[in-house]
Amino acid sequence: MNTILRKSILGIAGLTVAGGLAAGPLNHDTSTPTTRDAAAVTTTQAAKLDSAALIPHGVQGTQSRIDLDDEQTANVKAIIAATKKAGMDERAAVVSIATALQESKLENLGHLGDRNDHDSQGLFQQRPSSGWGTVEQITDPEYSTTAFLKGLKQVDGWRDMPLTKAAQTVQVSAYPDHYAQWEQQAADLVAEHWNS
Repeated sequence: MNTILRKSILGIAGLTVAGGLAAGPLNHDTSTPTTRDAAAVTTTQAAKLDSAALIPHGVQGTQSRIDLDDEQTANVKAIIAATKKAGMDERAAVVSIATALQESKLENLGHLGDRNDHDSQGLFQQRPSSGWGTVEQITDPEYSTTAFLKGLKQVDGWRDMPLTKAAQTVQVSAYPDHYAQWEQQAADLVAEHWNS
């Protein structure tokens, strides 16, 4: 009986040691996260935003890119805020920002006189004479974005079409393919600012 008891105790002790090794510090990272770890998490989160949801059809054609000043960056953030307020997703923000990049380079333009396309104004170059709103309304980034998104919501299947087709259906531009060139920068801006 002593032998059986001793073997049982040794067997239980062996299982305890083995279990402790499997669940102990050798297999668990107990270190404190570093700045590098935090940057990796942030990069991973940004990579999730930079997924197929932002550019589901891939970019079309040669891509353009401009450096943004503080005003343009503030307009990007205003477009994102209005998109969230409208209950729309990151892809809608990409379409909106790419459209505003093409139409105004993200500058809230007033009437430009002879250099203007009719009476087009604001970030999206919307026209009061076409029913987009008053000059005061369409030069307000939140209002103009909301108006654009309202039009986008009415486009059947906008999520399943290339960005340039979705934007063109809302904007009815004389240059329908020009929106495509801004898709990568728009996606990058959404990835950078959506969660900020």
